[in-house]
Amino acid sequence: MLDRLKLIKERYDKIQEKLSSGELEVKEYTKLMKEASSLEDQAEAYVEHQKLTKELKDVEELMELEEDNSMLDVLKEEYKTLEHKLSDLEERIKILLLPKDPNDEKDVIMEIKGAAGGDEANIFAGDLFRMYSKLAEAKGWKISLINASAGTQGGFTSIEFQISGKNVYSYLKYESGVHRVQRVPATESQGRVHTSTAVVLVLPEQDEIEYDVKWEDIRFDTFNSSGAGGQSVNTTYSAVRLTHIPTGIVVQSQEERSQHENKERAYKLLVTRIYDKLLQEQLEKEGANRKALAGRGERSEKIRTYNYPQNRVTDHRIGLTLNRLDAIMEGRIDLIIDPLINEFQKQLLQGEES
Repeated sequence: MLDRLKLIKERYDKIQEKLSSGELEVKEYTKLMKEASSLEDQAEAYVEHQKLTKELKDVEELMELEEDNSMLDVLKEEYKTLEHKLSDLEERIKILLLPKDPNDEKDVIMEIKGAAGGDEANIFAGDLFRMYSKLAEAKGWKISLINASAGTQGGFTSIEFQISGKNVYSYLKYESGVHRVQRVPATESQGRVHTSTAVVLVLPEQDEIEYDVKWEDIRFDTFNSSGAGGQSVNTTYSAVRLTHIPTGIVVQSQEERSQHENKERAYKLLVTRIYDKLLQEQLEKEGANRKALAGRGERSEKIRTYNYPQNRVTDHRIGLTLNRLDAIMEGRIDLIIDPLINEFQKQLLQGEES
């Protein structure tokens, strides 16, 4: 374990030397900056491990020389404290050295759709978008809208957006799936609790893929952007629709004022969706049992349930229930995501050790 960590630290130091040389092209500099960022935690952990190990050795030597019993007791306590810190650090190092998902450091493109439940499902999709927006704000991430179709009673029938920042995909990748809500809709006159669902899809943004996306294979259409109810928001043809003819994938963007910006956003979304389609096909060919990231939106396919009458959220994958729905809908979704990440890391560790 320490040998691997030492090699990482040496690689990190070499990268830092290259970065400070002032002789790199922009592309190479950007590439090395990303690599350095991915190695930083492991390199710092190695330095910390070396420091704690030395401190332990120093205290051990003092204990062997000390003749005063009261001072010896103090040294023994310090030794125990350092041992505990070193043990905790080594557990953290095991996690840091787990095989990394190559997409973990990427930005994401998220899509939220109202599914089963009509207008209430669309309203819930809007609530989820607000929840993720609050999370992004707290973490210093940036949200950029790509396309949104408003529901007639509020929320969204569908909304697509990009979230950019540090390690976004590593944190949000477990959010894909069917999210179920149980509450009394505002339109319900009898006070009955309804169950509705929204589907969340999280895709790592792909800048380059092993597939030549040619503009001659893309049909480019423009149209007037529209708001809630279908009314025109912009009288110019600034909204963009791209159709990739070989795969049949269609995307659109209408949230920016200029056609150029909408075209750029739509292209990013198109490349990401093409990548995901190719990845699914590749895994199927290899015989992998890849479960769909998001199902059809049926109530029985839920990964998480948000129960408003009881202020309760349950993540069904790890059996976690929290009576903190109000806080979670205000962006404190880390209360669920952190235990999720810990559980999946634990499963990876068990796989590594077996």
